[in-house]
Amino acid sequence: MGRRKKRDLLSKEEDSLGIFPDKDSLSSKGIKYIILIGDGMGDFSIKELGNKTPLEVAITPGMDFIASYGEIGFCQTIPFGMPAGSDVAIMGLLGYNPEKNYTGRGPIEAASKGIILRPEDVAYRCNLVTLRFEGEDIIMEDYSAGHISTEEAKELIEAINRNAGTDKIEIFPGVSYRHILIWRGGSGGLHTYPPHDLLGKSIWFAFNAYDEEPYLKEFILKAIEILEKHPVNQKRKLNNLLPANAIWPWGQGRTPELESFFEKWGLKGAIISAVDLVKGLGILAQMTVIDVPGATGYLDTNYEGKVEYALEALKNHDLVLIHVEAPDEVSHEGALDLKIKAINEFDRRIVRYLLERINKVTQKYRILVCCDHLTPISIRTHSSKPVPFAIFDVIEHKKKKRDIKFCEKEAYQSSLFFKKGAQLFQYFLQRTPKIQSN
Repeated sequence: MGRRKKRDLLSKEEDSLGIFPDKDSLSSKGIKYIILIGDGMGDFSIKELGNKTPLEVAITPGMDFIASYGEIGFCQTIPFGMPAGSDVAIMGLLGYNPEKNYTGRGPIEAASKGIILRPEDVAYRCNLVTLRFEGEDIIMEDYSAGHISTEEAKELIEAINRNAGTDKIEIFPGVSYRHILIWRGGSGGLHTYPPHDLLGKSIWFAFNAYDEEPYLKEFILKAIEILEKHPVNQKRKLNNLLPANAIWPWGQGRTPELESFFEKWGLKGAIISAVDLVKGLGILAQMTVIDVPGATGYLDTNYEGKVEYALEALKNHDLVLIHVEAPDEVSHEGALDLKIKAINEFDRRIVRYLLERINKVTQKYRILVCCDHLTPISIRTHSSKPVPFAIFDVIEHKKKKRDIKFCEKEAYQSSLFFKKGAQLFQYFLQRTPKIQSN
């Protein structure tokens, strides 16, 4: 069945889904806001896809419905000169100003772990990575050590802390390859490089950056020695799995200050994500952070569980953000088929699943679907180019404008453009902040 036919099928099912309520049945309570973020879904045109993007070829009737009945546009979520990452982008998409509030990825993730930083302390994001030795050169083979399991990673981190940790430096274990390095009284002035920006490249120029801080570099070198000999890595090699043979600290900073989301917008908000970065933003904004069993940050995440928990949260919250990491992860892997699959799953098991059930909770709602940044397959890392978004309001948007495919091409042809994520967020809410940040 072609894409046009699938979109027509969705239209025929609208009455049975109960998407559009009668005016007489509208709840007297306030409107509910839902933000759905497919991390890194956006891309560049790909030759193998007939010069289309993964979003253009994916089967996405849910997002197409939102674009066709609502509004589609594009947004510059990454301010000029800032790192192209979810931390910067989602901070803006929650209505904050990254250029004022952002201090680094590390302290945001530290907040998600309940790690208390003193003003003089610095938090680094710390990946377990796989380095490949080619003669005298060293290549970043994998930024995630083959998506090492959380159990294996914890054992490796404990060994590093036990044998190389000091009263100044230690690593707090996280999920899979994602961990937090805390340097008490340390430096935050290094120019570090995200490991996913180094895939397949020599790491010497990036590794030499640590020369500026010998204390930190010595810790890194000790960790490499420990990891090389550790039984976990020996077993992974025997099973033809990538070893986690190095740590890579990056994204450092001191704790940022964010005003309360409720005080800023007058809304009670909640966040659902599998990754510490997004959870940390919620904690810093004093939002409710909801843990969903089985949420992994990869293709095997509990999609439906995220929606069910979001629907429950909407009963006593005004806004819920659902974040899905999978499209970004497979984009870093350069796996085109998996990226299309991740987009399909996001649409079917998040967007579509939500649309089919939300009227059981509220009949006054507005949905924003978007990606935080592009993660093009061709470069296997983040791009700061504008991202597509679509907004659907169940009360205002009762008539289909035309059949619109949710994709970059349609978005870039729209006249609806925002220079900042915070502007898009304010437009989505159709309100100004209660307390201005400037």
